[in-house]
Order: sequence, then structure tokens, then C-alpha cells
Amino acid sequence: MEFWQYNMQKRPSWFGKATKGLQDKVNQWIPQKVHDGITAAIKQMVKGVLFGSTYTSPGKQDFTSLFDVEDAVRKRIVWYRNTAAAEGGITGAGGFLLGLADFPILLTMKLKLLFDIATYYGFDVKDYKERLYILHIFQLAFSSQQHRQRVYEQIEDWNNKVKQLPEDSESFDWLKFQQEYRDHIDLAKMAQLVPVIGAAVGVVVNYRLVNKLGDTAINAYRMRLAQKGDL
Repeated sequence: MEFWQYNMQKRPSWFGKATKGLQDKVNQWIPQKVHDGITAAIKQMVKGVLFGSTYTSPGKQDFTSLFDVEDAVRKRIVWYRNTAAAEGGITGAGGFLLGLADFPILLTMKLKLLFDIATYYGFDVKDYKERLYILHIFQLAFSSQQHRQRVYEQIEDWNNKVKQLPEDSESFDWLKFQQEYRDHIDLAKMAQLVPVIGAAVGVVVNYRLVNKLGDTAINAYRMRLAQKGDL
């Protein structure tokens, strides 16, 4: 966990800064109406998953130790990872239109995985603020290092931070959320749309993205337990 915390706070590399600068310029060239449309679509998609997953997540689990908790969590990650890899291969082999369908499918699977992990660690996902924590974990996994540092600072002292949070999800920065996520996966997902190699790219990319999200979630919830004095 401490090694993960160190990585979350590392200064961005020269390459990372250059890539982020280029992506920011590209975003500036895109008309605001396009950004607004993408933001609205992702916002509604994510909010739909957040609402639905509160009713489809597993019930409260009884574990005897943290080892048992994380053993169950890792098995869950493997299931989602393998499912996402298979889905990426199918959509990647299906051409441009089917490849586009991968985006909402994968987004839904990743958010659902976070709900399952939160439940296994003993957190109530019906609590609006726990769902906000899930969105912070998502950003930690799929953002530039600059943005990752800012998000990490917000969850580092979550027990105090949560008291300052508004009760309305509309205050969440959805524009930044979609831009960081889109910029993080753009190059990999563009390659998935290329004929012939799309299937192989889809398998590898989806496998790695879900694996990365799972590791991020494990350490983020370890940190929560440590803050509560349960670790």
C-alpha cells in the first residue's frame, strides 16, 4: 500500500507532461459543444451504472480476516478481467461499429467491479458518498499523473474530506472526469478499431485496464481501512 501511495504522489515524467500537454491542446481544438455532448453522455451512462449497481452488487459478506477479503476480491477481479478481455476480442474483431460498442460495455464492467470490491471491503454502496469514492478510485486508475496527484490528495484524508462533500452529484466535475478517462485510453482504443489487429489489441488492452483498476481499488480500500484503524 505504501509503495502504491508513493506512485500516486510521484512527479509526472517528462514524457507524461509532454503527452498531457498535447492532449490538452487537442481538447482545446475540439468545439465546446462536442465536449458538452460527450460529457452529458458519459455522465448519464455513469450515473445509470452507479444507480443500478447499488441493487445488483453482492450482499454484505462475512469474512474472518483481511486475507479472506482480498482473496475474494482478487477472484472477482480475475472474473471481470477475463470477461472484459473476451469482450474486447469480440468487439475488436467485429469492425468499426462493433468496436465503438466496447466503450460503454467496458465502462459498465469497470464500475460494476468497483461496486463489488467496495462491498467486499464492507462499505455501503447505497451511500451516495461511497459512490463518490468509487469515482475517485476510477480517476486514480485512468488519469494523467498530474490529475492523479490531485485526486489522491482528496482521498488521502477521506474521513475529513467526506464531511465537506455536497449532497448533490451535479457538483462533481464530470467534464474533467470524461476528458481524463478519454485521454488515458484513446490511443489504445483507437488501435482496437484497426482491422486485423483489433481483436488482439482488444483482448490485451481490456485485460490490462481491468487489472490496473482492480489493483488501484485494493490499495485505495486498504488506505480507507488504515484510516479507520482497521488495518
